[in-house]
Amino acid sequence: MTEKKKRKDVIRAGTTVEQMVRAVADLIVTGQMQPGERLDELSLAARFDVSRTPVREALRQLCAMGLVGRQPNRSAVVTNVTDSHLSVMFEAMAELERICARLSAERMTVEERRGLDLMHRASMRLVHAGDQEAYAAHNMDFHTRLYRGAHNDHIFEMVTQTRARLAPFRHAQFRLAGRLAKSYAEHQEIVTAILRADAEGAARAAYAHVSIVSEASTVFAADHR
Repeated sequence: MTEKKKRKDVIRAGTTVEQMVRAVADLIVTGQMQPGERLDELSLAARFDVSRTPVREALRQLCAMGLVGRQPNRSAVVTNVTDSHLSVMFEAMAELERICARLSAERMTVEERRGLDLMHRASMRLVHAGDQEAYAAHNMDFHTRLYRGAHNDHIFEMVTQTRARLAPFRHAQFRLAGRLAKSYAEHQEIVTAILRADAEGAARAAYAHVSIVSEASTVFAADHR
């Protein structure tokens, strides 16, 4: 199968804007699209065999993520996401997740704690199978439960916005050898603390987890530039 055919198949599997964003973000993070490369709507529509409508929305979202830059009346271009920029975003993410984990340990209902634990345990089969895509989806759900468990709408809004900007890099980390198993173990530390209502323990575990994710994501991005 040619590389062009593979790229089109990614989008044809639903032709949603979300899939378009993930496909282009992946090409940027892995270095297949280089900083300064133009991303005009017609070329992208032809490249992925879609109309210009999803392309426009995908570019808007990629701009919001900081992966693409755009000036009035000009084509969008791939931006240069530096290690220092990634570092400060992950630093903010770690602090926000620390807060969410601490509040979740204090505020989650019995049902919410049980649901988090069962969901976490079920993900072990994904680790054993080495299913990176399915585990990445699980990871999103796992962290969303932490954010919801804090029972603070303002914090939820801030943390989800920050996560959206880091999503391509957090997703890429699972391509590193052994990362699924390590992620599971890190999640276990968070879950254990929350089940014990150990607010400070949950906060420490969540902060450490995001710090490790930051390092893994930065390593992956650097290796593929």
